[in-house]
Amino acid sequence: MSLIHPNVISIAGFDPSGGAGILADIKTFESNLAYGFGICSAITLQNDIDFIDLKWIDTKTIINQINILHNRFDFEFVKIGLIENIDVLETVINKLLSFNKDTKIIWDPILKASAGFIFHKNLSENKLLDLLRKIYLITPNFDEAKEIFCDTEPKQITELIKAENICSILVKGGHNKDNTANDILYEKDEITVFKGKQLNKNNKHGTGCVLSSAITANLANGYNLKGACKNAKKYVRNFMLSNNTYLGYHIKHP
Repeated sequence: MSLIHPNVISIAGFDPSGGAGILADIKTFESNLAYGFGICSAITLQNDIDFIDLKWIDTKTIINQINILHNRFDFEFVKIGLIENIDVLETVINKLLSFNKDTKIIWDPILKASAGFIFHKNLSENKLLDLLRKIYLITPNFDEAKEIFCDTEPKQITELIKAENICSILVKGGHNKDNTANDILYEKDEITVFKGKQLNKNNKHGTGCVLSSAITANLANGYNLKGACKNAKKYVRNFMLSNNTYLGYHIKHP
């Protein structure tokens, strides 16, 4: 096994509890054999169960963080989490692609905190579709997917990917109202279901962040998209089972 781990970036909010955002992403990257760099997009006032407020980092500061890292390091895989709005997202994506047009960007579209705080409303459909043509994967949960894609039926998502030439979509099933926790990967020509069950007694803060960053690290280590999603789902399950609190431990299991 190589001692040199691939470089990956998380562009996300700072959660003081370490359960979500940059701190969770960095822990996940390291546990999945990637070296994690962090760019702060917001400072949140929260713990593992309560979300009070946040302060957005201005776009210029985010871009300057990207610039200084790219002065020294190359990145082929980037995970984007909490971001102020679609205009900032567009600026960040374009800046990343200006360094390397083949950069694979994984966007975890956090629309609402688990504590109920709403970040984004009224996403511009045309601008959103344009950005989804520039990135590699989006990882909404079921409710976020309904909002982003305007209640598009699951069977129509692959048609949307083909018609609009947008990225692959992984719909996370952890918030499903039934007993399943199936994640569904929609690609241009295929739908793959990663089966799971609800772990109601082991709820964890930040599972969405952990899943998307685990996918990013696995992609950086050479796994294809299906393999990366499969490995990441297993990682999240181990994370959820690691203890009985809302803050999971990042322990890599074989």
